[in-house]
Amino acid sequence: MSEGRLVIGTKRYSSWSLRGWLGVHLAGLKVEEVVIPLAGGGGTAAIHEATPAGLVPYLEHRGARIWESLAILEYCAEQSPALWPADRVARAQARSVAAEMHAGFRAMRIAMPMNLGRDYAGLGRNPESLADIARIEAVWAECLIDQSGPFLFGPEFGAADAMYAPVVARFLTYRPELSPRSLAYLEAVRRHPLMERWYAEAAAEPKEWLLPKYENLG
Repeated sequence: MSEGRLVIGTKRYSSWSLRGWLGVHLAGLKVEEVVIPLAGGGGTAAIHEATPAGLVPYLEHRGARIWESLAILEYCAEQSPALWPADRVARAQARSVAAEMHAGFRAMRIAMPMNLGRDYAGLGRNPESLADIARIEAVWAECLIDQSGPFLFGPEFGAADAMYAPVVARFLTYRPELSPRSLAYLEAVRRHPLMERWYAEAAAEPKEWLLPKYENLG
């Protein structure tokens, strides 16, 4: 029986939706999934009508109303504390890198919009986006060092990985030059069962949901 609903955007494009969706499924919340096709440019009227901030993802669960991906992940971690590392120091680091992802890397986001159905290898590279990519690689290297892997804070996919999952998707689409350690992390995230499911469901979305602004970057 459903205990609420999760409102998300088109799975092919909606990076923020992916983060919230991962958190909800990792925590095992029983909610109805509502997918609203994106119109592009933040102008999707149905999303404005369905959510408090006019943004996705948006979660309603057992009387709680939560928007913003990081807030949703924190809520999910209240239901499933293992989403953050048990160790105090590692948990502080995980929250820091998740918050940095939430607030930063604007140049990379703009230059490399998420599209799970295209190969845009070589596109989106400019000094600002490459600087963002270098910082992301530095974050990953610091998190992965001396870990039992293959994820950022050990053997289990957690909240920090959920925050960086759309970055993984972008890197798989645009294929910037990355270190062997980063490439191994990309592979681990991509092969996680929830990511496999998201990709499959994105591929099954109606063709009418495709947006030319994201499909004709080349």
